Amino acid sequence: GACLLKQENRLNPGGRGCSDFFFGCELSGHTRSFTFKVEEEDDAEHVLALTMLCLTEGAKDECNVVEVVAQNHDHQETAVPVANLKLSCQPMLSLDDFQLQPPVTFHLKSGSGPVRITGRHQIVTMSNDVSEEEIEEEDSEEGKLSCWCGIFAKKKRNWGPEMK
Repeated sequence: GACLLKQENRLNPGGRGCSDFFFGCELSGHTRSFTFKVEEEDDAEHVLALTMLCLTEGAKDECNVVEVVAQNHDHQETAVPVANLKLSCQPMLSLDDFQLQPPVTFHLKSGSGPVRITGRHQIVTMSNDVSEEEIEEEDSEEGKLSCWCGIFAKKKRNWGPEMK
């Protein structure tokens, strides 16, 4: 199963609110896949930023291949192996906030794990208290606005180039 704990909530320029939640799930011989998804009716922008994959207690010295299934730029599902973990040579892998848009499915393609996947669920919402005119005024005064979470409310408005 997954664990989501609220870490931070803040309001950014332009009335955009950012919330971060800790994310974690474990894949094993008993639970070979896990899907992270959000409510489709939700009007917020969601990003799953992966930080680390690691073998946990009870892992055997075997290759554990973790595959991620997510949508590509054409909105087609794409499966990509992201880690090959082995207890004796590479028991963990840092993913440095590798960002994916839900829904995201993790598969343990080979090995018996257990493999722990950790990261952050970032949510960006627009405040109803801020008008489009106020956002445009801030935009013209400050130039390009960026959300402190590192993602933008693409559904509402193009805020400029993405920054890592």
